Amino acid sequence: MLPWLEQFLVRYPELALYLAIAIGYYIGNIKFGTFSFGPVTGSLFAGIFIGQFAHVPASPMTKSFLFLLFLFGIGYSVGPQFLQTLRRDGLKSVLLALVCTLAGLATAFAVAQVLDLDAGFAAGLLSGALTQSAAMGTATEAIGALPMAEADRVQLVAHVAVADAVCYLFGAVGAIWFCSVVGPKLLNVDLVAEAKELERKLGIERETPGAVSGYRQFEIRAYRVAADGMAVGKSVPEAENLVPQARVFIMRIRRHGELIEVHPGLVLEADDVVAVTGRHEAIVRLIGARAEEVEDSELLTVPFLVSRILLTKMAGKTIKEAANQDWARGLYLRSISRGGVDVPLAPDLALERGDILTLVGPEPVVTRAASHLGSVIAQTTATDFIVLGLAIFLGGLVGTLLRFPMGGVVVSLGTSVGALIAGLVVGHLRTRHPLFGRIPDGAIALMTSLGLAAFVAMTGLHAGPVFISAIREVGIGLLLGGAVVTLTPLLVGLLFGRYVLRMNPVLLLGGIAGALTMTAAMAAVQTQSQSPVAVLGYTPAYPIANILLTLWGTVIVIATGVPA
Repeated sequence: MLPWLEQFLVRYPELALYLAIAIGYYIGNIKFGTFSFGPVTGSLFAGIFIGQFAHVPASPMTKSFLFLLFLFGIGYSVGPQFLQTLRRDGLKSVLLALVCTLAGLATAFAVAQVLDLDAGFAAGLLSGALTQSAAMGTATEAIGALPMAEADRVQLVAHVAVADAVCYLFGAVGAIWFCSVVGPKLLNVDLVAEAKELERKLGIERETPGAVSGYRQFEIRAYRVAADGMAVGKSVPEAENLVPQARVFIMRIRRHGELIEVHPGLVLEADDVVAVTGRHEAIVRLIGARAEEVEDSELLTVPFLVSRILLTKMAGKTIKEAANQDWARGLYLRSISRGGVDVPLAPDLALERGDILTLVGPEPVVTRAASHLGSVIAQTTATDFIVLGLAIFLGGLVGTLLRFPMGGVVVSLGTSVGALIAGLVVGHLRTRHPLFGRIPDGAIALMTSLGLAAFVAMTGLHAGPVFISAIREVGIGLLLGGAVVTLTPLLVGLLFGRYVLRMNPVLLLGGIAGALTMTAAMAAVQTQSQSPVAVLGYTPAYPIANILLTLWGTVIVIATGVPA
């Protein structure tokens, strides 16, 4: 590298960090088939690359600041689902996540002992092989608390990044390959057939592969009631029930040139022009073929509202049960987001506290429904920095004060674990007090994506100067050991889920992907099964695994790094 550029990056380390992030996101977006490293691992590689040529100083305070923001953001995101996950009917996926993550920790510790790895290499082995970059941060904090010389701590922190970079590639590819190819073969199942059967049980209907039936596309059209039509002489509810297989509603009527608002007792007459709402498919296929459509812009001018609702009521009820409520008349459900992931809509899908529902319908209908379901998530650009700052401070304080003996020394949870717990608490409180601690989705996305990418990039800059020498020190054994750490919890989870929990194969593979917090593996299962239902196994496992795998960074450092 040009000497002037090296001197420039060393003199302005903050600019070197931005360069590493930019290169990291570019690397992370490169596709190798369906696989990509992602921005976090890309930033690690970019930091290591720059660190090869320029010894860029990395501020410990900046690293901690960014990592605490990331952990709080993660906790805030999964908080609404975390406690519900522990006690809902997704308990099988929760148990699967516990078994997989514990198996991963035990395997990483065993491999570290066999290869005689120090605490840094062991932590990087775990974070890379199990594709949990956040474990690098908790491991780094734990290393800072070990009773050793400062130079040794610096070396161990560098080793974390080296081992993570070496082991991540197979960790990601191995998880995708196992969940989508190896797992189905070991289970000896046809994923497509299993997914179709599961969809049938859940009440999901599909017309084309990958397209899920649900209340997603909606219209309002006007039709004239024929003199000999079946609707003549029937009340509005009776007329709507003439199409029992779809949610179709009459919103307004034009009679003798006058607009009439509907009510349950209103009886339809010949030549009435009715404004009908429903899914596009239902209206065209079930009504359009046998009724005269009329152009009446005034009749059809009904203000519709698209609103996102944080579900705090009716948890445990199915979509079908909610749809049959009186206040749901004229209401349509476009999507459900659970833990940041969209779940497929099905009549028998149970609603859960913390779900985010996207509702469509006339403005008064949506407003009325919101009062029965939870709270409207109003668009906001303001972040509650009072709650944000105090929560991280108090969480970090609790993390440093909670101490327990391990390996002959007294250790604490640390500020990182405390910030994660604080995020969980604030996120959970949102489901009970929606106006408490409000942080826009965009701000959370920035905290979780840029925060971790920047932290990892700084770790890479720190590890760059010793990367080559560290690789020579551990050799190919680290790569092979990482493969063992990746595959063992996957295999253990597959056997446990199949023969102990007796899970549906599609949900099992989705749960295993969630147990390694590998969204790409879940997407691969969806592709192989030609169905989105794997997400129903993924979402309960993900928040549990995300938290535990992050904590394991601390645990493995303590287990391998405390002198005898």
